[in-house]
Amino acid sequence: MIARLARYVAGSYPPAMSVSIALLWAYGVSGLFALCDPRGAAWRPDAATALAALTLAVDLLLMRMIDDLRDLDYDRIHEPQRPLARGAVRAADLGWAYALLSLGLVALNWGHAGLPILIAQLLYALLVLFVYRRWRWPDGDKLVLSLLISCPGQLLLHLYLYAGYLASAGHGPDGYGLLALAVVFCASLHPELAKKIVREPAPGQRSYVRTFGLRGTVAAAMGFAALSTALLLAPLASRWAAPGLLLLAAPLALPLAALIRFGRPEPRWRAKYALWYLLASFASYAIGGALLASRHGQWP
Repeated sequence: MIARLARYVAGSYPPAMSVSIALLWAYGVSGLFALCDPRGAAWRPDAATALAALTLAVDLLLMRMIDDLRDLDYDRIHEPQRPLARGAVRAADLGWAYALLSLGLVALNWGHAGLPILIAQLLYALLVLFVYRRWRWPDGDKLVLSLLISCPGQLLLHLYLYAGYLASAGHGPDGYGLLALAVVFCASLHPELAKKIVREPAPGQRSYVRTFGLRGTVAAAMGFAALSTALLLAPLASRWAAPGLLLLAAPLALPLAALIRFGRPEPRWRAKYALWYLLASFASYAIGGALLASRHGQWP
């Protein structure tokens, strides 16, 4: 089983890229909470942030397993090269791995303020999988409904990070945390929409273009990226100098570059630009939050 799981990880969850995403996510979203919080200069990246990064690296692997189990029938037709779809690993292998790694995460986070949230997130993912396997609901072709159902899982991960941030910053939750959640939620919607943009979806291919049309999907993808930047910059405009604001707005250049390329025209949106945008956003949050803390709330 170990050999099969190793092949699965190599094919569905490339370690170098996946760990990089987890690091940027943990440090970036924690920094984002600091940026949106007028008392954010009290936050410091610490051992708890490193623990959160490790937790996310494992948790994202678990979520990849859940998605592959749920999408197995679709992948056998449209993504037959994926490890589970081609039989390189068995569904039972992923089930055992999910159980053991989940227990490991609980043990690793014992005493962490966000442990109840993490447990809820792991159980919610299992519930979504159970409902789908038992009743085939929601239909995977109904992308908007599937997105709405998956959103609570991602929100719980952000709340797990928020609990760790609050413990480090030394105060309770407030409305600024909601602002940060709105910023990262809008930022994450851009790649979700953009990576599925194609001019003419093939038969059976899942794309939001079938629901919103090509122009509507492009407008929504770009709109969420722009809204995320606007929500972040609006409360900082009176307190930060131009270099800091440009740092936080810079990731928006990637969706704009992708839009220009798509308009040449190209048959589909370049999905790598959507991923790069999200990673660049996380990186800008992390750098901004660290500089904010090191300068006691003042941009140099």
